[in-house]
Amino acid sequence: MECVLYQERSGRAETVECGLEDEACRMVLKRLRGLGDGEFGWVRLVDPSEEELVQLAEELGLHPLAVEDAVQARQRPKKERFGEVLAIALKTLWYVEEEGAVETGEMMLFIGPRYVLTVRHGDMDPAAEAARRLDAEPSMLRFGPLSVLHAVLDVVVDAYGEAAETVRGALDRLEDRVFSSSRVDHTEEIYSLKREVREFRDAVQPLVPVLPGLLNGLGEQERPAKVIPYFRDVTDHLHRTDIEVRTLDELLNSVLDAQQARVGTWQNDDMRRISAWAAIFAIPTMVAGVYGMNFEHMPELGWRFGYPLAVCLMAVASGLLYRAFRRNGWL
Repeated sequence: MECVLYQERSGRAETVECGLEDEACRMVLKRLRGLGDGEFGWVRLVDPSEEELVQLAEELGLHPLAVEDAVQARQRPKKERFGEVLAIALKTLWYVEEEGAVETGEMMLFIGPRYVLTVRHGDMDPAAEAARRLDAEPSMLRFGPLSVLHAVLDVVVDAYGEAAETVRGALDRLEDRVFSSSRVDHTEEIYSLKREVREFRDAVQPLVPVLPGLLNGLGEQERPAKVIPYFRDVTDHLHRTDIEVRTLDELLNSVLDAQQARVGTWQNDDMRRISAWAAIFAIPTMVAGVYGMNFEHMPELGWRFGYPLAVCLMAVASGLLYRAFRRNGWL
């Protein structure tokens, strides 16, 4: 467990790292309960066990249902109110370009009167970048626990935007390959990228209706008027990312349709070529078949020029068909 105690006016931060069983941890949690105006604490947990969360919930007075959500780590983005505590579930997301995959994690935030508890599942750590931003701009600390909420949301939404740009680049490169002159079927790649975009949408879209009303229900002391523009800015960034993700999904549908149309065209071309060559070889086959029946009364069999004439007939007829098919684009 990592806990940071902030003083809002001075911007001073005191960081304590300890295990939940340590005496130092109990002292920190006791101090959190006694924090007054002008200071607040931020407790950070990474992949905690259920026992650890239950113990911490008892110390901070968290609702059992909130603890259950934090343990399961399979929540859609949402917000809930448990008495004085505001609980928010977020999906963390980043795009691994080398693997062509969208990786996701989850973070739960519990905003109390004088503390913030964040529970992270997954490799991405928005809390570290959020803490760095707060250290770089200590004036934000005047908003108390809401400053941490804003910083974490800002980091998560920025990561959405960066991932969307990377996915857009991958889609542009895929489009170039689909519409190139090479006859390569990219359907599997398109479906793979489409699946990643769908996962992207599952993280972004449920959060869109959550952010605008995030601060509703908080009192004026809990929700200072000056903090609202900061959350509105994060909401605008999220809306832009949501539009971009929807656009990516629609573009992938168009690229998939184009790829399937090209594959159909290739198949039609192949069938025309096969049919053309079959027609060309049908004439010699027919002539050879007629003269291969070996009937006794076939005058041409005894004619001196019968064989050369039959060969010339087959060659001329095949040549004329080949020329006709070439002219029509079948060969």
